[in-house]
Amino acid sequence: MNASTTDALLDQRGLSKLRWRCRRGLLENDLFIERFFNRYEKTFTVRQAPGLDDLMDLSDNDLMDLFLQRKQPHELEAASASTPQAREVLALFIVSH
Repeated sequence: MNASTTDALLDQRGLSKLRWRCRRGLLENDLFIERFFNRYEKTFTVRQAPGLDDLMDLSDNDLMDLFLQRKQPHELEAASASTPQAREVLALFIVSH
């Protein structure tokens, strides 16, 4: 993908797929995610989508630890939390709450 493609806004279909992927078993995570989508869905880019997907690979407890800043991505065993895209999206989550 070139820079102009990755900086393009994610289309409605892509956003719908991500919302479905982001459903969690822990209500608190769902609240963070809902707030995130309310704030960023109109500006979310194709480049950021894999980062959100990477974060959704985490367990609910690890994800909550990141949202609450009890842990940093490098402290988790899951490598998906440390991708550049995941770190970028995580920063947006932290600003959102």
